[in-house]
Amino acid sequence: MDYQPVVVKTQRPVSKHNAESRHWRQFKHPVFMKEYAPITSVHFSPAKPHRYAVTAATRIQIYAPRTQKLTKTISRFKDVARSGCIREDGKLVVAGDDTGLIQIFDINSRAILRTLDSHKQPVHVTKFSSLSPTHILSCSDDTTVKLWDVPSQVAVTTFSDHSDYVRSGQVSGANPSVILTGSYDSTLRLWDSRSGRCEMVMGGQTQSQSTPVEQVLMFSSGTVALSSSGAILRVWDIVAGGRCTRALSNHQKTVTALALNAKGDRLLTGSLDQMVKVYDVSNYKVVHTMRYPAPVLCLAISPDDTHILGGMSDGTLSVRRRDVKNEPTPQSESLLNAPVLFSDINVNLSPGNPKSKAQHLGELRLHTQTSKRLKDYDRLLKNFKYGAALDAVLKKNVPPSTTFALIQELIHRDGLRIALAGRDDVLLEPILRLLLKYVADPRFGELVADVSSLVLEMYASVIGQAPLIDTLFVRLRKKVDMELRFQEEVMKTKGALTMILASTLSPNA
Repeated sequence: MDYQPVVVKTQRPVSKHNAESRHWRQFKHPVFMKEYAPITSVHFSPAKPHRYAVTAATRIQIYAPRTQKLTKTISRFKDVARSGCIREDGKLVVAGDDTGLIQIFDINSRAILRTLDSHKQPVHVTKFSSLSPTHILSCSDDTTVKLWDVPSQVAVTTFSDHSDYVRSGQVSGANPSVILTGSYDSTLRLWDSRSGRCEMVMGGQTQSQSTPVEQVLMFSSGTVALSSSGAILRVWDIVAGGRCTRALSNHQKTVTALALNAKGDRLLTGSLDQMVKVYDVSNYKVVHTMRYPAPVLCLAISPDDTHILGGMSDGTLSVRRRDVKNEPTPQSESLLNAPVLFSDINVNLSPGNPKSKAQHLGELRLHTQTSKRLKDYDRLLKNFKYGAALDAVLKKNVPPSTTFALIQELIHRDGLRIALAGRDDVLLEPILRLLLKYVADPRFGELVADVSSLVLEMYASVIGQAPLIDTLFVRLRKKVDMELRFQEEVMKTKGALTMILASTLSPNA
């Protein structure tokens, strides 16, 4: 009869990650790139290969997503650049700067194609309209919002109802004439470029929002808007007249970035508290949290959901990447699932028939069964070297589940006493340290108590001869006493709670 290796029972982890958390944990191995100024904007090109623009200081840098290598640098700015945005076709880049100038560049030649000079103060928002590629939205600290026609370099419409800096804005993805903006006057405004008027005001003192609006984001349907003011994230129902339906406070500091994934069912928020939180937009519950080394100023997630960019206040750019596994094609699945009939297999695989050989090797995979190599402790246990097997699992790199699985196997073989016998203070020390470490662990506490009783029985006559062993025995006793007192307090609390619940549920209470 072949030797059966020791079965190590896997312990259920204390906090098991659900499928949602596992998905976001796939964005790992972050690459950190350092700029010499805070990163104020990151943006992915909607067109493949989804290059991304990073705006920091007086330049915009274009990176390749697969290699993370810098491909282009646009530095033709006289002051701090803002909001570098790539057009839908991936050919043009628009950006504003702190002088109020807006420039449009060819992404390949880096040539300036258009210059829009109308704002009098810094321009913090420049974005292409997704449905009308020849139109650009700009928002400025001069409290105005403009919609530009790129070919004519003329502002089609100017909105001037805001009374403070306008630091966020977006053209609706459902209607190119609808624009949403947020201002430091604590309001969100919905504009219609056809009428040139503000059609809806959200927030302000009347709706308990007195803090500046840092970011706004509109869903692709155009019916729901999001805004961040301080540490508060608000959800606005545009169809219901701009009513605030939710107010969420899951960050400790100001929320500075909002981003939706490609499907639009997950929202990412970045904050000055160095945290990025992921929300399920169906119920706006936090499903995952990511920690960053510095306050987050901007966020972006790639259109294919493989990269997450985070720009930070210390000039660090974080690139988290998720590897997408190749899914099997329907043909390969049908081939793998098809039954193999031995009568259909042609075994003519001679060297003179390479075509037949290649064909059949592609259709049939032969796996040879190899004997599984035994672990060191299994090999020693197989040879009835119980003491050496126990020593093999007392090493630091062996998990406790393996150690106690072997101890349990020794108990079943009536070999634990043999494994513990004849030890001096050097060989007894790792056993006592193991018992001391896990005596209060609910997974192994009962087994530790049995082993401790056996050790005391076997070595009671030599207690007092080795100071280190005596110290470990004393520490073990103190830890057991502490655990007993703790259990007594738990039982008292349990009894009190049982009485309270019983009186609450009693009909005569």
